[in-house]
Amino acid sequence: MPRIAKRPEDLLSLDELKKLSGLEFIQGMMDGTLPGPPIGETLNYSLHAVEKGRVVFRGSPQFAATNPLGTVHGGWYGTLLDSAMACAVQTCIPRGSIYTTLEYKINITRAIPLGMVIDCIGTVDHVGRSTGVSKAEIRGVEDGKLYATGSTTCIIMSAD
Repeated sequence: MPRIAKRPEDLLSLDELKKLSGLEFIQGMMDGTLPGPPIGETLNYSLHAVEKGRVVFRGSPQFAATNPLGTVHGGWYGTLLDSAMACAVQTCIPRGSIYTTLEYKINITRAIPLGMVIDCIGTVDHVGRSTGVSKAEIRGVEDGKLYATGSTTCIIMSAD
């Protein structure tokens, strides 16, 4: 069962992070042995599957994520895609390394209805010593339709 950090002190320190590979860290968040970030709870999505080079988040947009027109805000798509793409890269980084998103791009292909369950699948294209490149797509769980895509470049750094 996932465990969500409720305050900054609940998150791992840099010294604790340095002891884990990126894959160990993401797997620990998924199985609940390590705390996950509150953004997923805020935007109603969570880790659903993790393996090296691939993560799946599952969730559904709620009314709190709508824009003034009552449709799902583009920031919801962007946050979810960024999470999946960056976490996919993280599964490939070694102990002693950290990363952050350098840039990302998204394309929304159709509107997601409020409450619809979706999967956001992030996969790695390349992870090297200093950069990681990945992509993601949002698909409806029941209808299989493509709702959005994204691509990212992450910078990988030594945690020292």
